[in-house]
Amino acid sequence: MTLQIDVITLFPELLEHYADATILKRAADKGVWRLRCHDPRNETDDPHRTVDDTPFGGGAGMVLRAEPIVRTVRSVVDLPRPVIALTPSGRRFDQSVARELAATDGFTLLCGRYEGIDQRALDAVVDDEISIGDFVLAGGELAALCVIEAVVRLRPGALGNDESVVEESFSDGLLEYPQYTKPAEFEGRLVPDVLRSGDHGRVAHWRRAQALRRTMSRRPDLLDTDGLSEADRRLLLEFPEENGPQPNG
Repeated sequence: MTLQIDVITLFPELLEHYADATILKRAADKGVWRLRCHDPRNETDDPHRTVDDTPFGGGAGMVLRAEPIVRTVRSVVDLPRPVIALTPSGRRFDQSVARELAATDGFTLLCGRYEGIDQRALDAVVDDEISIGDFVLAGGELAALCVIEAVVRLRPGALGNDESVVEESFSDGLLEYPQYTKPAEFEGRLVPDVLRSGDHGRVAHWRRAQALRRTMSRRPDLLDTDGLSEADRRLLLEFPEENGPQPNG
């Protein structure tokens, strides 16, 4: 079944342009997913197509008005649910949320702009809120593209090889192991011997050890080293790294 993703945005051309290239284009051509964009300006009543206004209570910037957003959601009969607002206060988007969304038939993303969205719009028509990180963007379009690409590439047929997603970073809670390609030597730096050994079992063990080690070093919040299995501890000892992080115990 084709994954239907709708986006409510003031800049539909930004998303459509990106979706018409890269992996998203190829996946759409294969029927993996489909994009529709809806501009809230089309649901305004004034000649200037006004979608924002000054905040009640004062303060800098402008706030997206509730009426155009609510009308946009209610005007699309087959709008896929859930409707998800991209906001700094939403739950954190990560690979598990990407898998959650990839398992649905579709969803709608609401892109904010300016100082935010009138809370009444969120209360009236939004089912969920997500955030791609603890930082602020000028709008939700870049966040929407991050979500879309992370989700679409998990759908069967999106990639040239569906196995590509199995060993990626975060697929099993770890960062991905280092990757190498030809030549075997570059500026004096050699590809590890184990990767040229032809021993697929040993390669798999090396990759697991490097994924563990990289996660311990760069994202220790993802890994409880005290809870490492005995097998993982043996792998870290089998493939030592000078000055690299070691498991506790």
